[in-house]
Amino acid sequence: MNEELEEKTGRLVELLERENIGAVLLNSQHNFAWLTGGGSNGIDASRENGAASLLVRRDGRRFVVANNIEMPRMILEEASAEILGAFFEPVEYSWQDEKTNGSFVIEKAKQLLETGAVIATDIPIDPAAPVIENKIAACRYRLTSHEIDRYRLLGRDAGTAVRRVIGKLDQGETELEIAEKMRHELALGGMASVVTLVAADERISRFRHPLPTANRWKKTLLLVTCAKRGGLIVSLSRMVRAGSVPDELKIKTEAAAYINACLLDATKPGTTGAELYAVAAKAYSDKGFADEINRHHQGGAAGYKTREWVAHPRSAEVVQPGQAFAWNPTITGTKIEETYITAVDGAEGADGVEVITASPDFPQIASTVQGREYFSPGILSL
Repeated sequence: MNEELEEKTGRLVELLERENIGAVLLNSQHNFAWLTGGGSNGIDASRENGAASLLVRRDGRRFVVANNIEMPRMILEEASAEILGAFFEPVEYSWQDEKTNGSFVIEKAKQLLETGAVIATDIPIDPAAPVIENKIAACRYRLTSHEIDRYRLLGRDAGTAVRRVIGKLDQGETELEIAEKMRHELALGGMASVVTLVAADERISRFRHPLPTANRWKKTLLLVTCAKRGGLIVSLSRMVRAGSVPDELKIKTEAAAYINACLLDATKPGTTGAELYAVAAKAYSDKGFADEINRHHQGGAAGYKTREWVAHPRSAEVVQPGQAFAWNPTITGTKIEETYITAVDGAEGADGVEVITASPDFPQIASTVQGREYFSPGILSL
């Protein structure tokens, strides 16, 4: 883990040097998880900010900054306690001081810097501290080898958990009941479903983000989760049908799979988000569903957020080696979604993407793009 921490610290130090900033204070839950290799500073799930902060100086020194309520637990009990205790210097203060003065944490952090040095943050904390989350995000994009290993395990476990849920479905259940089954199954594997969508029958066609309701499943079912563990998040969707799959639904799903395959074929280091969007738009048009791209985004880069960035006509973001992506092409009534990792520089066969969320014993649709075959999840007929 020390190797991973040092690599990430090095990325932040390079950023600080480039921007002429003395230090950066990381308080958001996703950045805390990223730098600590899966730790959590979260208590209140309704907030983006956490209960402790990490300070990284331009000289590479690291600090964990927290009040006297949270510091003991952070050092002794938190999942990243070994990392925090060994590689971060603790800076503790009283909770009364924090509540009395909204700028107290920034002022405390400034005491660790040279006079006049600029301190930046990842979320708005103090008007005097510039927010550089967009630049920090770029430091997260390329996964370390340790992160890739954890991501693969997360993807495997999430895909397996959703498949187990499907095996326990009962026709006539409500979307709410099915959603609860999915959350429970994921929780058994240490995962939290940070996005849970379930649509039965006509609601699949009506809404692209169908929050579960009391609607009862009769024939067709869509299950969607964004599963989180150790800060990393994978996304996947599954279509299920009670009985045979109608021809129209089959045609639409095969078209969505082709669009997914075109995106996978184009997801290569150096490609921009705008270029990926153009690939998707052409694929929709080629399959006779040109207007469908206007009804929902197609996905994009993933990692410590459900989407780090989304492909759109003006996206200047660039695909990195060893970066996670979750594509989700949709055509009214159906959806394809998996999470992938691009090949790492120097890796054998480093010219494609690796799916990490495939579900066991789930039907696959093969699509050929430029002589290469790609597989997308189909529709499971029960």
